[in-house]
This record gives sequence, structure tokens and C-alpha cells, in this order.
Amino acid sequence: MVALSLKICVRQCNVVKTMQFEPSTPVYDACRIIRERVPEAQTGQASDYGLFLSDDDPRKGIWLESGRTLDYYMLRNGDVLEYKKKQRPQKIKMLDGAVKTIMVDDSKTVGELLVTICSRIGITNYEEYSLIQEQAEDKKDDGMGTLKKDRTLLRDERKMEKLKAKLHTDDDLNWLDHSRTFREQGVEESETLLLRRKFFYSDQNVDSRDPVQLNLLYVQARDDILNGSHPVSFDKACEFAGIQAQIQFGPHVEHKHKPGFLDLKEFLPKEYIKQRGSEKRIFQVRCTGHHFLHLQRTFGPHTVP
Repeated sequence: MVALSLKICVRQCNVVKTMQFEPSTPVYDACRIIRERVPEAQTGQASDYGLFLSDDDPRKGIWLESGRTLDYYMLRNGDVLEYKKKQRPQKIKMLDGAVKTIMVDDSKTVGELLVTICSRIGITNYEEYSLIQEQAEDKKDDGMGTLKKDRTLLRDERKMEKLKAKLHTDDDLNWLDHSRTFREQGVEESETLLLRRKFFYSDQNVDSRDPVQLNLLYVQARDDILNGSHPVSFDKACEFAGIQAQIQFGPHVEHKHKPGFLDLKEFLPKEYIKQRGSEKRIFQVRCTGHHFLHLQRTFGPHTVP
């Protein structure tokens, strides 16, 4: 069999060597041969490195799978393969504002990476979470101005049903495709991705002893009410605001918690902020230890496609 002549670029030091391989050589063995014959490639753990076939369009570059053979990729003499580290840092932001930098494998799909990301953060039900490109989400939020300015919305149940078909929902967010890699979806290392719960299968998947998961789910439910993703009646909005006030400030203290104490923008959807008696109504809500799972049970289990 005719040998395949390839240019191997050791990316970390930009050293290029011309090497010959049998076309039937598995990619795993090709990496081993490169480490043995090229001194510059002998740094770090071998398992952290791989072969990358680049393209003028960064999204179309591919990592060669270790179990495949070189001829599977229809390589030709003179083609350039990059021998480089597969690990890359990625900033992950949670809904409570915390940001963590996690090392991820650039060759793996988003679905595979979510297992790693969630385990590093302490979330066990990784299959219910997904990632959003924040910049794309912000741009879509800008288009909600007209809807948010309409103060006549949600005055009765009929209008609420009409609103559900029009307003900003999880479908509008730029969710990453679980079957593709970060690179294939144009996610840069400098970007910050938002980790958010996307699928609600069952409350049984929520561990009430897990403070990380409880906090993230509470923040997501709260924000969805405030930004209109989950439309609620005025009475329900005040009830949830009362729960939130209970969480933030503890039991109601009559001489302290008077009208003017709350910043209503942080407790009510925009259309209810200027409604008369709203703050007094919030203080009247008797919170008896409800935790935020009450919010999700109120909406009922739902799944975002």
C-alpha cells in the first residue's frame, strides 16, 4: 500500500514536520507515532491531544476520531493536520450571576460536554440543562420593547391566553445544538455561555438537599415571571412576590415593611408595578415556608423543544 505523506503541525510551537503513514493507520496510533518521532509533541498528557483538520471556515474544521483510520477522512498527500491540545477554557454563567471557567474537550458535542460542565458545578440531572449564547439572547430581548410597553396586557384571563402565544419564551433563546460541538456552532473561547434548565421532566429530579440546583431553579423561575416568559395574573404575581420577599427579608415586620420598602421592579412583572395597592398586597401574603418548587408546580411540568 502506498504511504500517505502528511504535514504535521505541532500547534503549540508551530513546528511542521512531513511524516508518512499507512492510510489504514488508526488516528490513535498516528498520534502515538507523532509523539514518538517529534520531540516538540512530547509535552503534556497524550490523552489531552489529538489531530485536527482545519478549514478556512473555523466552523468546518474537524477533530479526527481516535478510533477511525486516516483513510476514512480521504486525506491526500500534502494535507496539513494540526497536532494540538483538545482542551479549551470556556466561561459558564449561571442565572444567579456566578461565572465559572471550565476546561472542556473541543472535540466533544455540547450534549457530551454538559455532563462534564454540570458535574463540575454540582448538578446531577444534566439531561435537563442546556447552554445559551448570551449575546444572541440579549439581541432578541431588545425586540421586546413594544410588548413590554403594552400596559393593557394580562387584565383578564382571556388576554393572558392571547399573550402566551405572542410573548418572549424559551423558544426565542439561542439554545446550542446538543449534537454539535462548540466550534461547529461558532462559539469562541472568549464567549460566556449561560447555563439554564431547558427541560422539566419531573420534580423528582430536583434534589431538595442540593443547594446549587435549588438556587438555580429558583432564580430561573423568578426571572421568568418578572420578564414575562411565564404570564401570571395579578393575584399570583403578588403571591410569588410575597414568597420572594419572604426569602430575601424574612418574616414580615409590620413597623419595618411598609409601602415604599420594596423596589417593585425586582418583585413584579412590569405591567403590575404601577397598579394601586400592589405593595400592600404583597405584604399581606402569608408565606408559610413555601420554597421555589411551588412556582414550577404552579406552571405544571413543561418541556421546551
